[in-house]
Amino acid sequence: MKILAIQNRMGIGDMVIFLPYIEAVAKKYNSQVTLLVKENSKAEHLIKDNKYINEIIILKRDQTKKGFHDGLNGFFRLVSDIKKCQFDKVLIFNSSLRYKLVCKFAGINDIYQYPLFKKKNQHIIEAANKLLKNNFNLEIKSDPVIDIKDENVQKIKLKFNFSDEVKNILLGIGGSGPTKRIPPKVFIEFMNLCLKNFKCRFFLATDNKSEEIEIMNEILSYHKNLCTPLNELSISETLPIIKNCNIAICNDASFSHLSAGLGKQTIVLMSDTPQIYGSYSSKMHPLIPDGVEKVTHGTEGKERINPLKIFEKFQNLIS
Repeated sequence: MKILAIQNRMGIGDMVIFLPYIEAVAKKYNSQVTLLVKENSKAEHLIKDNKYINEIIILKRDQTKKGFHDGLNGFFRLVSDIKKCQFDKVLIFNSSLRYKLVCKFAGINDIYQYPLFKKKNQHIIEAANKLLKNNFNLEIKSDPVIDIKDENVQKIKLKFNFSDEVKNILLGIGGSGPTKRIPPKVFIEFMNLCLKNFKCRFFLATDNKSEEIEIMNEILSYHKNLCTPLNELSISETLPIIKNCNIAICNDASFSHLSAGLGKQTIVLMSDTPQIYGSYSSKMHPLIPDGVEKVTHGTEGKERINPLKIFEKFQNLIS
C-alpha cells in the first residue's frame, strides 16, 4: 500500500497541525505515508524521527506563480512527479480541483479530499476531522506530537548545560508578520517578574529577519547573561533544546506549534490570528489582548498583551 498526503499550506504550524491525521491513516493501513508539501513547511526537520512518514516530495509552487509546479506546464510536471511513485491512495487536505485532477492524471484510484470549492471560512481542524471520519471512520484528537530521539535530547542537555535547578524558558519572540510580533518590552517585563520569583534561563527563538533581530537585541540589552539566542540554529537543532525547556511563551508563530508538539506547556500570545491556532493542542494556553473578547485577523492587539497576565499563567503552569 502506497499512500500520499497532500498538505499545500505554507508554514510550520500548518504542518504540525496535520500530523495526527496523516499518522492515523498510516496506522490504519499499516503503511508509511509520503508527503507532498511546500519547502517552507520545514517538514524534513519535523518528521526525521517520525515512523509513520517515509518520504517528502517538495511542492514547488509560490506566490509569484512561477514555481516549477505552477501553471499548466507545472500541472503536468507535478503529475509526472507523483505518477512515477504509483500511489494507491491520496489524502488531499484542501478543496482545490487542481490537486484532484493532478491525482487522477497520476493514476491514483482512491482519492479522499475536502469538498471542492469550499475553502472560504473553512475550519482547519473541523475539515480534517470530517475527512477522516467520513472516509475512514477515524475520530482524531487534535494533539500533534513531534517525535524526537531521546539520545539527541540528552546530548543537547549536556551541551547546553541544562540544569534542573533553574526554570528553562523558551521565548518564541519571532513571528511571520509585524502584527504577530509582540513588542520586546512585554517579554522584558515578563522576564523581570520571573526573575523576582525564580532562578531562570531564557532561550530566545526567532528567525533572522531584521525586525526579529531588533526585538532579540533589545531583550539581550537587558538580560544578556541569562539568554541563549537560537536564531542561528536550524529547526532540527532547535527541537531538542525546546524539549529540554520547562515551558514556552511564544507569539502565535512557528515556535508555539513546535513547543506544544514537543509536549511543552505553551502560553500562546494571540494578537492577530484566529484563536484556534493557539488552542488546538492540549498543551496550548492562549492569552488574548486586554479588552478583547475574541482574536482574529485584524485584531492587531500586540500592544495590549499584558505581561502580568503572562506571568500569572506561567505560575499556574510551572507549579
